[in-house]
Amino acid sequence: MTEKRILARRFETERPRLRAIATRLLGSAADAEDAVQETWLRLERTSVDDIENLDAWLTTVVSRVSLDMLKAPRRARERSWQVEAWRDEPVAVAADPAELTAESDQVSVALLVLLERLGPAERIAFVLHDVFGQSFEEIAVVLDRSPEAARQLASRGRRRVRGADEPARPSREQGRRLVEAWLAAAQDGNIGALLELLDDGAVLHADYGSSTQVVAGAQSIAEQAVLSARLAAHSSRVFIDGRPGVAAVLNGRVVSIMAFDIDDGRIVGLDVLADPKRLASLDLNTMR
Repeated sequence: MTEKRILARRFETERPRLRAIATRLLGSAADAEDAVQETWLRLERTSVDDIENLDAWLTTVVSRVSLDMLKAPRRARERSWQVEAWRDEPVAVAADPAELTAESDQVSVALLVLLERLGPAERIAFVLHDVFGQSFEEIAVVLDRSPEAARQLASRGRRRVRGADEPARPSREQGRRLVEAWLAAAQDGNIGALLELLDDGAVLHADYGSSTQVVAGAQSIAEQAVLSARLAAHSSRVFIDGRPGVAAVLNGRVVSIMAFDIDDGRIVGLDVLADPKRLASLDLNTMR
């Protein structure tokens, strides 16, 4: 067996751990895969003789790659689109943010929502130390700062996460009623019923891959919804990034997902993903 094949086998052994780190840092399974793949490419270009501890080297590189991705402008324009099956029963959330990673997918989404409030360096320091147990000396190498600075970043991130309130969410029952009313009204072509559900200033953002669309105003959104009656007829309730949502399935394939932002019992925003490439990259098995 050649040295390259041996190295590849060692990397594959480490891949699940690296993917877990990148997913927690980036909040996106697709971005995490990109970060892990970039880590492999950098390993291929590096002399193994120069690496004293491969596990530590890989952790450092995947963390640095993730840090670069967190700083990239496109991060502000993309959602993680974490889709989960709808469950009406309440899900307990651990008090300590670091413990959230050991809970269900719903709880993991709660952690990611809170982590979005942290700057890239704070997020790296907090996650690597509090979640994955990395030393501040190791984190300092990733951030190119002193161990004391890494400690301070982790501490600041910890305080911000623990002190933050989760974004307001409708109750499960309220979300269920609203989503079901939306689907029924869209299927029936009932613009009046849709207008009752929508805030006057509601805005819809749609990503089709090759193009994007913004629809502003309750009337325009309602008119577009009735044109999608077929999709509504083949949609089921899901959670998307912890928000009430729907997934449309045609011929056994998810063709779009839509998340609802709700305030005071009215829909104030809708986010639609209908990009086949991005949909294919999502883990949609959890919605079944």
